[in-house]
Amino acid sequence: MKKIYFNFKLIGFVSLILLASACMSSRKYNVETDYSYQGKFRKYKTYAFLKDSNADTSLQNAVIEEEIKFRMDLLGYKLAEKNPNILVSHKIFLDNVRFTGYSQPEIEVFVKNEEYIDEKEQKYDPIKYNLREGTLLIVFFDGKQEKAIWQGYASGIFGNSFFNSTKYLKKPVRLIFDKYRFLAEGFAYDRTQGSESD
Repeated sequence: MKKIYFNFKLIGFVSLILLASACMSSRKYNVETDYSYQGKFRKYKTYAFLKDSNADTSLQNAVIEEEIKFRMDLLGYKLAEKNPNILVSHKIFLDNVRFTGYSQPEIEVFVKNEEYIDEKEQKYDPIKYNLREGTLLIVFFDGKQEKAIWQGYASGIFGNSFFNSTKYLKKPVRLIFDKYRFLAEGFAYDRTQGSESD
């Protein structure tokens, strides 16, 4: 009969890794969005990043900006130096933060019915959120109106131990963009061919 020897230290270490992975995958992230009733969400084609003289040039910022570019490209928006329709801004809040959002109809419902909605019905009912440490905020500004038209925020995403991980930096961008489902005006994507079609 063969004797089987177990390395209990190794088993304990592997178990700890599996337990940590399970905890990370089961975390509940708070992802919210709100929008301006003045947004022309069917009419935007181009975008650029809002220039900031105090811009964060860290690796974290670069990863987030690259992921935003990827998501905007997927939706058919073109990066434009001159007169972009949308200006994109983003910021990471490391500490807990109190934030004001709004109770509104789903953005798709609003856009579908906006021509039939009376201006009196377009109310902004504020909601106070207590966002957990590690919140990413992404804001879209209308290039002509110079007003914020959409914002998405994901909280509880970043922990000190994951802050330098590309995977964990990209995840909140994906979660936020999952809530923004508007293709650029005139853009059609042929899923069967995996390419843009006119």
